[in-house]
Amino acid sequence: MELTWHGHSTWYVTVDGTDLLVDPFFGNPQTDLDPTDVDAPDYVLLTHGHEDHVAHASEFNDATLVATPELVAYAEDNYGFDEAVGGMGMNLGGTVECGDAWVTMVRADHSNGIETGYETSAGMPGGFVISEAKPTQESDADNTAFYHAGDTSLMTEMREVIGPFLEPDFAALPAGDHFTMGPAQAAIAADWLGVDYAAPMHYDTFPPIEIDTAEFERELDAAGAAAEAVILEGDESFILE
Repeated sequence: MELTWHGHSTWYVTVDGTDLLVDPFFGNPQTDLDPTDVDAPDYVLLTHGHEDHVAHASEFNDATLVATPELVAYAEDNYGFDEAVGGMGMNLGGTVECGDAWVTMVRADHSNGIETGYETSAGMPGGFVISEAKPTQESDADNTAFYHAGDTSLMTEMREVIGPFLEPDFAALPAGDHFTMGPAQAAIAADWLGVDYAAPMHYDTFPPIEIDTAEFERELDAAGAAAEAVILEGDESFILE
């Protein structure tokens, strides 16, 4: 599984022959790319409707959309998508097959107005666990899984459900504070999840969420987390095996 961080919460994930793009927003200072520089993905995954997560969704509308039904309907009307998983999207707790990958939508604690507008809701915000095999109650040490937490606060769902049931190996965790978890809570999340690797995201895009990533590393140690901190540069990739 190849994981490429394009800054903020934008990740490009390749599982065998399937490409998935999560929260396309290339107007952030960590990436040097324009949407046209990115290979067309097979699937676009949207965690929620805020502008810094859907800003360039329309540039990839030939892909199959993975999002809540409310956000799918909005994206079809406004971003030009005409295909979604299951015909209408999915919702929290669901698992869908996306080419060579399996995608499970999990809870995120956050707000979810469309493009931060208060007059239109995009349903519940979420996160995604992308795995090579369908998750079951039987533990599978050979299954590789990546957890994109979306925008969220710390929540016991990470400790009680996502970690033990979905068994992610790598967690991308918002750590910019102010609108989401900061480094301390993100480090606790990494510990609760039991992941091997944890990467901060959703930081340094604009002043309220500027952080020193060394703080994230210190907080991982303070939390007693077994996870190795992965501090990526924008457009840098990590191979998860």
